[in-house]
Amino acid sequence: MKNYKTMLIALLCVAIFGVILTGCSGDKKEADKKVFRVGMECGYAPFNWTQTTADNGAVKIKGSQEYALGYDVMIAKKIAESMGYELEIHKIEWDGLAPAVNAGKIDAAIAGMSITSKRKETVDFSSVYYNADIVALTKKDSPFAAAKDLNGLKGSVATSQLNTVWYDLLKQIPDAKIQPAIDNVPGMIVALTSGKVEVVATDKPTAMAAVYANPGLVMLDFKDGQGFKASKEEVEMGIAVAKGKSNDLLTKINKALAGLTEADRNKLMEEAIKSQPLAKK
Repeated sequence: MKNYKTMLIALLCVAIFGVILTGCSGDKKEADKKVFRVGMECGYAPFNWTQTTADNGAVKIKGSQEYALGYDVMIAKKIAESMGYELEIHKIEWDGLAPAVNAGKIDAAIAGMSITSKRKETVDFSSVYYNADIVALTKKDSPFAAAKDLNGLKGSVATSQLNTVWYDLLKQIPDAKIQPAIDNVPGMIVALTSGKVEVVATDKPTAMAAVYANPGLVMLDFKDGQGFKASKEEVEMGIAVAKGKSNDLLTKINKALAGLTEADRNKLMEEAIKSQPLAKK
């Protein structure tokens, strides 16, 4: 009987020890997991937006019950996959993206951010991950809908998003009545559809998405140099990382981007535009 009890106790100890080892192994595996933390507005379709489900491959937003999707999320997934990391999306207001990167709260900001000289003073950028021409949006029943060039928008009440090159370019519209900048793209669309403004400047993908979701709007994509005159740095978008601290990360990001052709990127943007929420903002 004594031998039986001793054997039973020994077996129990082995079982408990096995559970402890399994737990430790799980903890170690969790600790070893590499995460690519990406920040974006989650409100800038078709580059990024918020939705309530994981449909179409959306990624859950950290600390939220909501999900993020869009071109930026698709690009982030490609990069995370290339690095062998797990993707983690953080919803951050536009003005907070650069500070969050430099504070180490996120590893990168993938948010339709133009690679400007001014921004290069505070963050480092990857190679170009999207080129976006700048266009105008107006309502189909607006007197400006028939405009053939910027002169056709003369005197219009106009606005764009806060802290973007789009807002700065409004000065190119003759006699424009420029209104205060708006915090985000949905807010711009509301201002336009409600009649508070007559013209909005934005990049072409954003305009395409806005028209797709709001049939009452029209995109004015002026050709042959008749539209907004923007420098190369104002239409080339890059991925922002911490200033002077992310050389290894930048190398990995650029390697992943190099694996995507222009056709690949255009296809992702088309998918993003078709997948965006159709509810009017």
